[in-house]
Amino acid sequence: MMRRPVAAVSAVLLVIVALATGCTIDRGAAGDSGPVAKATLAPAADATGVNPTAPVSVTISDGTIDQIALTNAAGKQVRGELAPDKRGYTIAEPLGYDATYTWSGTAVGIDGKPIPIEGSFRTLAPKSTVPATINIGDNQEVGIAAPIVLQFKSAVPNKAALEKALTVTTDPPTEGAWAWFPDDGGARLHWRPKNYWTPGTTVRVSARLYGLDLGGGNYGYSDLTSDFRIGRSQIVKANAPSHRMQVVRDGQIMLDFAVSYGEGNEPRNVTRSGIHVVTEKFEDFMMSNPPYYTNVRERWAVRISNNGEFIHANPESLSAQGSANVTNGCINLSPGDAQAYFPTALYGDPVEVTGTSIPLSAADGDLYDWTIDWNTWKSMSALQG
Repeated sequence: MMRRPVAAVSAVLLVIVALATGCTIDRGAAGDSGPVAKATLAPAADATGVNPTAPVSVTISDGTIDQIALTNAAGKQVRGELAPDKRGYTIAEPLGYDATYTWSGTAVGIDGKPIPIEGSFRTLAPKSTVPATINIGDNQEVGIAAPIVLQFKSAVPNKAALEKALTVTTDPPTEGAWAWFPDDGGARLHWRPKNYWTPGTTVRVSARLYGLDLGGGNYGYSDLTSDFRIGRSQIVKANAPSHRMQVVRDGQIMLDFAVSYGEGNEPRNVTRSGIHVVTEKFEDFMMSNPPYYTNVRERWAVRISNNGEFIHANPESLSAQGSANVTNGCINLSPGDAQAYFPTALYGDPVEVTGTSIPLSAADGDLYDWTIDWNTWKSMSALQG
């Protein structure tokens, strides 16, 4: 029996291996590759804790979008915009808190091969959402001393971040600043101009609060806006020693009344000196000052402070009006004079009280803005201060 040399056998095996390897390479070169298009999701698939106001998009490389949708758990499609070149799709509205969203669709590559667009993500779940209000409504006309008040239902630890989310746009341009006030059932900040508003100024307030981290696991409940206008200039000049009150409209004395101010025999009876602001008015108002009186009906009442100070009619002090100060702190007018002044009063009108022994302060309510000098006011901002 003839034996083949070992070296010859090895040579045959090498040829077989080489042929087999060569066949594998040839099959790959024949075009058995996957689609060239690629979809990039933002946020990435399976992301969690996504801010509902964060940019949400799909970008396609080496291809274009054929069909696409982002839907919530209930199957409702979120509004979006397709790029002109069909290589991108961007969500055009805020998402909800603590919700899952799912992509579906297809894209077609430049090689003609389709790819799926798929993936889900979940938005963040706040500990709570905090509502807020703006004190001046759309299309309202207000006086030249009107502050803008933004009131929250709870504390706001991230004050600087919140201020950055606020804008006040005015025409003509008006210098002003935000100032944080002590929490009283919730965070509160005011914006006022350095000086009284210019009559006719238009104002737009924008608070981008939705999705904003307020601190402590709390987030903003919704965005807020307000567009309003500053009306005519009307200033009440109230000098207690004179026993008179003048209403000055656009620099001219429009009304001049005999009045009576607080008796001043004790602190509770002193009409506070300083710039008050008209906040509300009532044709009829039940006033109480226990233990001295309760539920006394007063007419033509214009509130100028939350400490109980009003400009109102009081027939009982009629004999003192113009000659003596006998009230519990309010500014008393005759019924006829109070009725004449009442319709002219506008939210935000300044009432400048002078000549009494106690200044208006934080102890007298929430609108003592104009008693604070401008440098101090700016220091009350979380950004400027």
